[in-house]
Amino acid sequence: MTTIVKSPPSAVVESPFPWAGLIVLATAVFMSVTAEMVPTGLLPEMSAELGVTESQIGMLVTLFALAVVVTSVPLAAITRRFARHSLIVVVLLAVSASSVLAAVAPSYEFLAVARVLGGMAHGLFWAVVGAYSGHLVPKRHLGRAVAITTGGGTLAFVLGVPLATVIGQSFGWRVPFAAIAVLAVCASVLIFMKLPRVPNPVRRAMDDRATGSPRPARFDPSIPGVVMVCVTVAVIMVGHYAIYTYITPYLVAELHVAPGGIGALLLLYGAAGAIGLLLAGFVFGRRPSLGLAVGITVTAIAVAVMAVFSANAIVATVAFALWGAAFGLIPPLMQVRLLHTAAPQIRDTANAFFSSSFNVGIAVGALFGGMLLPGFGVESLPYAYLALLFVAGGLLAFAIASARRARLEAASTASV
Repeated sequence: MTTIVKSPPSAVVESPFPWAGLIVLATAVFMSVTAEMVPTGLLPEMSAELGVTESQIGMLVTLFALAVVVTSVPLAAITRRFARHSLIVVVLLAVSASSVLAAVAPSYEFLAVARVLGGMAHGLFWAVVGAYSGHLVPKRHLGRAVAITTGGGTLAFVLGVPLATVIGQSFGWRVPFAAIAVLAVCASVLIFMKLPRVPNPVRRAMDDRATGSPRPARFDPSIPGVVMVCVTVAVIMVGHYAIYTYITPYLVAELHVAPGGIGALLLLYGAAGAIGLLLAGFVFGRRPSLGLAVGITVTAIAVAVMAVFSANAIVATVAFALWGAAFGLIPPLMQVRLLHTAAPQIRDTANAFFSSSFNVGIAVGALFGGMLLPGFGVESLPYAYLALLFVAGGLLAFAIASARRARLEAASTASV
């Protein structure tokens, strides 16, 4: 009797979606973004104790962002051969150290130096983390993966910044910085233990050359698209942070919110942003261009309504929440568009430039808003935002049209 052994049907077995690794990355993002944005909710307390103006405290956000802009690309180049996993651990420890220095700062100048050090760590962090999720999942799952990872940033606005604001108002502004220092160490341990390792793209390219693989072209054709994404995100962030850096005085002066209610409104804004993030990951993840168009349009409508009806507490508050939900779509979908645009071998470098562009927007936005305050008042900030959203919408439309034209030309060339 002959036994026939049937071969199993051939099938491509896809690795399970890396939920645990992405959630660990989101935890690290939460810590880094909270550390960056703590001053926005504590402008009055910090300015009163340090004897400087609220605009000068707002400049701490600018200094942080400028440190990211100036150092992220060079630091990414210097560390390009280091293991990505270990680099995230080290950078989180640097975030912790800068937060300790901020917590014990005896003067404004010392605090400014601590913020610069934190910005350097933050810039390198985003250069690595921004591309990490792209290494963990196939291209079709990028939208969901980026939404989960950047969800840590949204959670920072939902929970981190409001909680830091409440704690700082109750126990002093130094306490949130100390808490962030401790939690950043905990996050680094979690990363070390739970985050899956990914191959270093530079080392992989060196191995390919060693085995005789052809050297890639010096100029990558995806670079122009990456540049357009970076310019667009910079313009959006200038407008956003021109007002968000000074959101506490805006809410007090224009919406007549009591100082004790600022934390609750920031919590509402962040919770609405979480809804936008879910839409980004599960509705627009595979159609980032459409999601970005919706996000920019609805953000503009919400900000306009908030500005025009600031005297009506109910309407202005609803518009404020809608702004949070709409803006929640934009950063993750810009990240998805970047990862779709950039060739895999330049993703880390592209993310370094994306992080720099993002923080150019933060730095210039905080500076721009601070310049508008003395002459035009906080009521001018939403209108500046609207003008820049209009510019960003035009850039996005141009980028989408250019990408479509490039695809058609490529298809036409291939068919010849």
